[in-house]
Amino acid sequence: MNAILTRASNADHAARPAEAAGRAYTLAALGNLISAWRERSYFRWELARLANDTPELIDDIGLTMQQIEAEIAKPFWRR
Repeated sequence: MNAILTRASNADHAARPAEAAGRAYTLAALGNLISAWRERSYFRWELARLANDTPELIDDIGLTMQQIEAEIAKPFWRR
């Protein structure tokens, strides 16, 4: 009976590192997602500032004011 419990306990320990690795991957993916959201938010903030402060430069980057407004209006989680 004791041998059965020992084998079951060893099997549990073997499964735990895989679970921990899965959680680590999930945390890394979450970090990447948050980083992408921050980049989009900052990009749209900079685009709004550029459109407001120097609207004559909008043509230089190859966009129209309608495209700028549409991009600025998007929430940070949307591409």
